[in-house]
Amino acid sequence: MGNYIRLMAILKDWRMNMDNQHEVVTLGGGCFWCLEAVYLEVKGVVEVVSGYSGGDVDEPTYEQICTGSTGHAEVVQIKYDVDEIDFKEVLNIFFSIHDPTTLNRQGNDIGTQYRSVIFYHDTNQLKVSQDTIEKLIKDKLLPAPIVTEIKKLEIFYPA
Repeated sequence: MGNYIRLMAILKDWRMNMDNQHEVVTLGGGCFWCLEAVYLEVKGVVEVVSGYSGGDVDEPTYEQICTGSTGHAEVVQIKYDVDEIDFKEVLNIFFSIHDPTTLNRQGNDIGTQYRSVIFYHDTNQLKVSQDTIEKLIKDKLLPAPIVTEIKKLEIFYPA
């Protein structure tokens, strides 16, 4: 049964990416409810789904995530209209609403599940993510080194 649910999660992600007018990215930067609340108000964002990614436990529960032992991060999967907002702007918002310089922590939330991470869905997102971080470093816009991880999305589990 676990493999079936894992396959369904992969197929859902694949279907979300099949829409030519929309793109999807998965971001983690602290508590997913905080990120979700911001992105739901952004013009051009079509859908925001809170969930988990980046770990090694299949079908994690919120209770498991809270222990910090699953390897998963709390994330939001953002579907946006490329005619209204581009990926670079989605990232600019991301870097303005969380602290990408604190390792495994956002405010009072402490643990690897609250890490700063970009789970890219394609090579363009990888390049734009790398370029955005390089620019932030070059422009010295942050008071400390950036610890945001950039990883390929393997699987997303809705919360």
